[in-house]
Amino acid sequence: MEVFERTVIDTALDKAMSYSEYKALVSRSIEKGLSTGPEQSEALLNYSKLNDRRMKRLDKTIKLSEKARQRALSFRGDVIWLVLTESWCGDAAQTMPVIDKIAALNEGIDFKVVLRDDNLELMDQFLTNGNRAIPKLIAIDKKDGEVIGEWGPRPTTATLMVKNYKEQYGKLTPEFKQELQVWYNKDRGQDTERDIIELLG
Repeated sequence: MEVFERTVIDTALDKAMSYSEYKALVSRSIEKGLSTGPEQSEALLNYSKLNDRRMKRLDKTIKLSEKARQRALSFRGDVIWLVLTESWCGDAAQTMPVIDKIAALNEGIDFKVVLRDDNLELMDQFLTNGNRAIPKLIAIDKKDGEVIGEWGPRPTTATLMVKNYKEQYGKLTPEFKQELQVWYNKDRGQDTERDIIELLG
């Protein structure tokens, strides 16, 4: 990893918060009529409110498979999972509770969160098809600070759904985004779980 990249990651880590701190920030922002990030609109606020409810619900209802539990419990590394996100991001609200459940099983996995728009220098080193797509998880080895993996912005099946829709229609419509959320609800985090445990090697 370049020295520049390491510095950018270290700067972001200095500002990083826990998942519970992030959720508290989202709730406080909503109480003030705000979403996270510099851009503010009624739509972004409404998405943030919806995502706040989603995270609270999923934190209570997500159940990991036995395979994922065993994989997390047997992990012997010492890593940071740093996730770039914002409160208005629906994909983040659907996947971060799964990431948290897996990380909580092993002290060697430190799940941290930073806001994308406060960390654009870092975000721009982990673009998806040239876009600042979130959530983006960066796996960092604590021993040497090396990036050892990345994931996001969506689980494998959802990524394929988005790719196929864009190829057919050119862009994502509000109707498709609703359809994607229905898929997330039916999937119950299973696809995200399969992806995330692969980061454990």
